[in-house]
Amino acid sequence: MTGAVWQRLDGPVTFALPLGALGILALLVAANVGVLATSLLTGTYPIDLAGVLATLFANPPSETAETVVWDFRFPRSLAAAMTGALFALSGAVLQNVTRNPLADPSLVGVSQGAGFAVVAVMIAFPGIGLGWRPLLAFGGALAVAALIQWIAMQRTGGATMRFILTGIGVAAFITAGTNTLLTYGDIDRAIAALGWLAGSVHAAGWGEVRSLALCILLCTPALVWAARPMAALRFGPEVATGLGIAVRRDRIILITLSVALAAFAVAAVGPLGFVGLVAPHIARRIARSGVGLHLALSAATGALMVSLADLLGRALFAPVQIPAGLVTAVIGVPVFVWLILRSQARSQL
Repeated sequence: MTGAVWQRLDGPVTFALPLGALGILALLVAANVGVLATSLLTGTYPIDLAGVLATLFANPPSETAETVVWDFRFPRSLAAAMTGALFALSGAVLQNVTRNPLADPSLVGVSQGAGFAVVAVMIAFPGIGLGWRPLLAFGGALAVAALIQWIAMQRTGGATMRFILTGIGVAAFITAGTNTLLTYGDIDRAIAALGWLAGSVHAAGWGEVRSLALCILLCTPALVWAARPMAALRFGPEVATGLGIAVRRDRIILITLSVALAAFAVAAVGPLGFVGLVAPHIARRIARSGVGLHLALSAATGALMVSLADLLGRALFAPVQIPAGLVTAVIGVPVFVWLILRSQARSQL
């Protein structure tokens, strides 16, 4: 922390400015820009940096270059970054409100509930347009989150470990239901749904970008408001109540906010596992900061994770493309195991 002083008419005002964390945030933003630029340059159709810049500034070297950049690579890269940011923010909020470092939308059934709702409609009612996906995903995710919260509060006062274990059980049950739909549904619809469930951004277009941008625009004021109750809830419900926080009401609002962030991300590109779990921990490790700045660091980290996963998935084994969800799972599983072992070691101390 670096101190800074503002001079006012009635005297000096001193506040702490986390220059180190802000510097890390600036580096993460620069890294995201670098990955975006690399994504625009990478693909089976060769385009150099000058050609990409000319295309972005409405002077494309060819019609093919314009189509490749504007219709495929640019929206895909933006969708990957925004999806990663939303998953990371969802995980950060969920970990804070449950006070559980293992909380993640993909582990506690939230992503599975959103995915089940979308897959059920894709298979049973294929005539429903893609524009309904965010609403369907939000409804499914919210229903599952409410069910998990209700079960976790029975006889335990809402213990956080019971919350995570209940979420894992519900997630397994919902996954079984989704697999049943895929097994007995129409083969063509099931294949389309299966590709979406893999968590790939290869088909993301400007429609998904607009949906994700709308979610970020709507949820940003809520995230700014959420910084205060989240900071108080870090110390437990008793201390938060003493600080003037309406714990029960704010917990419901924060869980709903977390669900909304994950649901819009799932609706756009499908479930991406472990991003919401890993990104907040990485952000916490690389910089010490308050709640508000931690949310920004988590969003930038999540965006970088998914952007890199998408870039590696389509570049390492080109022309074969690996879904970004598989790449994030490969990264996230070892981190998840490490977190469990770390939690067990702490409980034995």
